[in-house]
Amino acid sequence: MQVLTVNIHKGFDIFNNRSVLHELRAAVRVVGSDVVFLQEVQGASGPSGAQYEFLADEIWPEHAYGRNAVAEGQDHGNAVLSRYPVLRSENHDLSVPGAEPRGLLHCVLAVPGVGTDLHVMCTHLGLREAHRRRQLARLSDTVSRHVPDDAPLVVAGDFNDWRGRADEQLATSGLREVFRESHGHHARSFPSRWPMLRLDRIYVRGVKFALPVPMARRPWDRLSDHAPLAADILLREGTP
Repeated sequence: MQVLTVNIHKGFDIFNNRSVLHELRAAVRVVGSDVVFLQEVQGASGPSGAQYEFLADEIWPEHAYGRNAVAEGQDHGNAVLSRYPVLRSENHDLSVPGAEPRGLLHCVLAVPGVGTDLHVMCTHLGLREAHRRRQLARLSDTVSRHVPDDAPLVVAGDFNDWRGRADEQLATSGLREVFRESHGHHARSFPSRWPMLRLDRIYVRGVKFALPVPMARRPWDRLSDHAPLAADILLREGTP
């Protein structure tokens, strides 16, 4: 299976000047990943309706949304689009008092040919390191309480971890980052036109292997302030 994660900047271009939602949908379709992790996606209260439903269209029949914040009557949060049935989903609050609300969307997927359910988590962490430490601790606790030890797990999103300190905290949960394992460092993803900061991540646990998928610079550098990341993942084989 293949996964893709991208912070879509609420469907606006890197300069926040115009809506690029139609172009974004076309770009996501071209990649054709099985599971898509979206951050900064607007819910049904936005001017264009539920952006995750528009992006999913007929390609990803299953989707889930976790509302994290409401501003001027419009809500936004994280979303997961899936080719596989979403058995259940839950949005966990990672917010720190006095800061922008954050969340962790946890979905359980039924993947054919796999002996156990696939757990996926989509998140967008805070801008301050002290906040991220607390949010990562809650993420690890959520994994411990809600994900069986033998279940495959993918955690992806915008971690805002420009200091590169998330891996150490998440290692206690058995999570390893796909790009760092393959290349020795995290992928540069921000800003999308001249990527310098390594903010976005794909973590896995309980899978046979996971490899980064090269992504073309265009048209993504015009569609959001974050570049997307993708990975091919081989899950454990199930019992025939």
